[in-house]
Amino acid sequence: MLKKAVILAAGRGTRLQPLTYDLPKPMIPLLGKPVMEHIVEHLARQGVREIMVNVSHMAEQIERYFGDGRRFGVRIGYSFEGWLDGGQLTPAPVGSAGALRKIHDFGGFIDETTAVLCGDAVIDLDLQLAYRLHRQQGAAATVVTKAVAEHEVSNYGIVVARPDGRVVSFQEKPRPEQALSLMASTGIYFVEPSLMPLIPADRPYDIGSELFPDLVRRGLPFFQQCHDFEWLDIGRVSDYWRIVQRLMRGGVAGISLPGREAREGVHTGLNVDVDWSSLRCNGPVYIGSGTRIEPGCTLNGPVWIGNGCRIEAGAHIERSVVFDYAHVGANATARELIVSGRYCVHHDGAEAAPQLVHWRGDARQRDSEATVAGSLT
Repeated sequence: MLKKAVILAAGRGTRLQPLTYDLPKPMIPLLGKPVMEHIVEHLARQGVREIMVNVSHMAEQIERYFGDGRRFGVRIGYSFEGWLDGGQLTPAPVGSAGALRKIHDFGGFIDETTAVLCGDAVIDLDLQLAYRLHRQQGAAATVVTKAVAEHEVSNYGIVVARPDGRVVSFQEKPRPEQALSLMASTGIYFVEPSLMPLIPADRPYDIGSELFPDLVRRGLPFFQQCHDFEWLDIGRVSDYWRIVQRLMRGGVAGISLPGREAREGVHTGLNVDVDWSSLRCNGPVYIGSGTRIEPGCTLNGPVWIGNGCRIEAGAHIERSVVFDYAHVGANATARELIVSGRYCVHHDGAEAAPQLVHWRGDARQRDSEATVAGSLT
């Protein structure tokens, strides 16, 4: 039975900026909880009880939120990559494979088959089934794959395997014309302790671009597994927006809107202040705890409004995500946007032009600190 996992959570998430200006990538919220929480909960449901997490960029946010894991029914430990300099933590990631070697060298954690997962995707893979197949094949390493469209191959590691699943080639983010298959690595792996000595301990080392090609060169038993499962990978802002829209529509089994249904298609947290008599609303919509929706607003779903937000009178919000404590101005129009207290971006990741922005930053600010006027379009 699979008992151990490593979650890779040290990256800067540059492709998700500006969402990652204030949050490490694993802490990006999906339906009110960090994406990594969905992963930890899935591991717990699958019977995995021991989880190591490598951290570096904004490490303290991840460690503070997840703690020792007991509230999730698991045990969580952390491997920090970097050092303390003048009272400040300085991130220094050692690569995805280097993270495994560092964890193992410190206390021997990878002493049996261990699952490795990226901290930025929602999955429902039967990990125990994949573990059993990994063991039956006598694999030193296994990569779980899914088919992607040809134009998307440059976003993924691409795997070429024989009919029996043995990997013969691994390409890290090739151009479409160079890709030898359409089978993409999902960032879910199974590794054996025997691999640890193959990973250099004195420099950063990556799983996809270095370790896996090395396994192929050495002729080690390295296998691909293809499964029919849900894989929601948050690589870019456009991915994030699309995934939130899908989750809110109930497109993923086992994931539903939190809170109570106050009106048809409208869920709320606790103690919301909403002028229901004048609200024009088409679900699905979620309104977070402590949020105020002033008179005359329109919400055309899917719309997620986080905790502690203030939506001023006459605002129109459509197919958008509003982060906790965001303050949207009167008569603003937010269509297919992601709004926080510090930034506003279109669903494709392009920042809204300052002269068009009409939102008031953080709802916890004093009114005298309200900023730019205009229109969110």
